Amino acid sequence: MARLVGRRAVFAVPVLIAVTFGVFAVAEASPFDPVKAYAGTAGLTASQENLDQLRANLGVDKPLVARWWDWLTAALRGDLGDSHTLRQPVADAIGERIGWSVLLAATAFVLAILLGSALGVLAARRPGGWIDRCVTSLAYTLEAAPPFWLGLLAVWFFALKLGVLPAGGLTDTSSTVVTAGQVTNHLVLPAAVLAVSQLPWFVLYVRQGVGDALGDDPVRGARARGLAERTVLLKHAFRSGMLPVLTLVGSRVPELITGALLVETVFSWPGIAAATVQAATSVDFPLLAALTALATVAVLLGNLLADLLYGLADPRVGFDG
Repeated sequence: MARLVGRRAVFAVPVLIAVTFGVFAVAEASPFDPVKAYAGTAGLTASQENLDQLRANLGVDKPLVARWWDWLTAALRGDLGDSHTLRQPVADAIGERIGWSVLLAATAFVLAILLGSALGVLAARRPGGWIDRCVTSLAYTLEAAPPFWLGLLAVWFFALKLGVLPAGGLTDTSSTVVTAGQVTNHLVLPAAVLAVSQLPWFVLYVRQGVGDALGDDPVRGARARGLAERTVLLKHAFRSGMLPVLTLVGSRVPELITGALLVETVFSWPGIAAATVQAATSVDFPLLAALTALATVAVLLGNLLADLLYGLADPRVGFDG
C-alpha cells in the first residue's frame, strides 16, 4: 500500500505542474482583461499610464512563463498569492469556502452511494421485473438531466410550491448566527439534488455487478446449501458485485466537482463555486491556478482511494502490482 501511495505521489507532481501551467496558458489566451476587470467602471476613464501601472502592480505585465514560475515558486513556499477579484489572500479565500463545498459534496456522495446501492440491489434481484424496469428507466432519465435543471426543479417544487424547504443560502435571511440546525435544513435540497445527479451510475453499476454475481458458482453454491435468499443476496452477491463499483468512486470525482459547482450556484451555497466563476471571468491568475490545482488533487485522491478500496475488498488484487 505504501508503495502505491508513493508512486501516485510522485506521479502527481508533473501532473500538477502541467495543470497549473495550462491554467496560465489558457488565461493568457482569454479575451478577458484582468486589469479592466479589476478596475471596473473606473477603468473606462483611467489613463493608459494608470492602467499600465495597475498592470504592473497586479503582475500581469510579465511574460506567461515568468508569471507562472513566480506563482509556482511562491506556492511551494506556502504563499498562494492574492486574489485581485476577491481582494484577499487566495489561501484565505479558499479556506473560508472549501469547508462548505466539502460538506455538500461529501453528504451528496454518501447519499448517492447508499441509495444507488439499495436501488441497484432491488433491480438485480429479478432482472426484467417491474422493479428492475422502473429503477433502470429512472436511472437513464436522471443520467440525462443536468444538475442545474434538477436544482431549479427542486427549488420550484419544494421551496416555492410546497414551502417545506428553503430555496438557498446557508441560514435563514433573518438570522445573524450560523447554527447546525439551519445549516442542516438548508443543506437538504442542494445535497439531495447533487446526490440525485450522481445516482444513476451507482444504480446501474450495482445492478450489473450484483446481477452478474448472482450467476456465479459461489452464489449458486450458497443457494444450494439452503441459505436464505436475503443472506445470499447481501452477504454473497452484493459483496462480489460491489467490487466494480469501487472503481467508480474515483471516476465520479470530476463529475462530482462539476456538479457541486452548478448546484452551489443554483442554491447560493457559500462554497467555492462563486469564487471559481469570478476567477475564470476576471482572469484571476493566482486564484484560478489554486482552485484548478485543488480540483486536480481531489481527482488524484479519488483515483487513489478507488484503488485502495478495491485492493482492500479483494485480496487477490495486490497494491504493489
